[in-house]
Amino acid sequence: MTTTVYTQSSPAKILLVDDHPMLRRGLVDLLSLEPDFKVVADFSSGEEAIEFLANNEVDLMVLDQKMPGLSGIETVQKIRDKGDQTKVLMFTVSDSGEDIHDALKLGVNGYLLKDMQPEQVALDIRKALRGELVVSSRLAAVLAQALRTPSINDIVSNLTARELQVVKMIAKGLSNKMIGNELGISESTVKVHVKHILNKTNLRTRVDVAVWAVNNLG
Repeated sequence: MTTTVYTQSSPAKILLVDDHPMLRRGLVDLLSLEPDFKVVADFSSGEEAIEFLANNEVDLMVLDQKMPGLSGIETVQKIRDKGDQTKVLMFTVSDSGEDIHDALKLGVNGYLLKDMQPEQVALDIRKALRGELVVSSRLAAVLAQALRTPSINDIVSNLTARELQVVKMIAKGLSNKMIGNELGISESTVKVHVKHILNKTNLRTRVDVAVWAVNNLG
């Protein structure tokens, strides 16, 4: 793992986390041109960042999403679990609605794509430091959809253990009667479970549930 700690002084303390050395070096060079920023450290993994934050305070962590080991979202989740409310700016190539939804749910201060113009990076970092939510402009439609649509994790956690069993059996092509026999419950009870599943997943038919389960639950 690659670690660099800096002593250069300037007001806002920034931590960079990305597994690509050239990207980190480019950001360090870019931000060093801004007198109101201080890059206090850069790391190649979420694990290193978590260890650093256990003993150091920063004003903003600029964090990649797709990394070996802990992803960016997993890293944020772990520091939030520790009660650390450090401001976070996701800086990534991932334009996945699921990733955006999960990041915003954790209270990140921004979600930016790496193909943005260099001069915009410093501007958006300042906005994030002020507590504003910054999102790459071309993610507007994805963001709107992410805010409307629950993540897969949210949907699954909203299902009861019994409903999740029924979902998996629907995906296997079992009828309500067959599901009832497998679970030792009546067919009418299975129908109630199916109704609840449709409501919770915002799906319309058993076929939709089966397709959704195959695609998302494996």
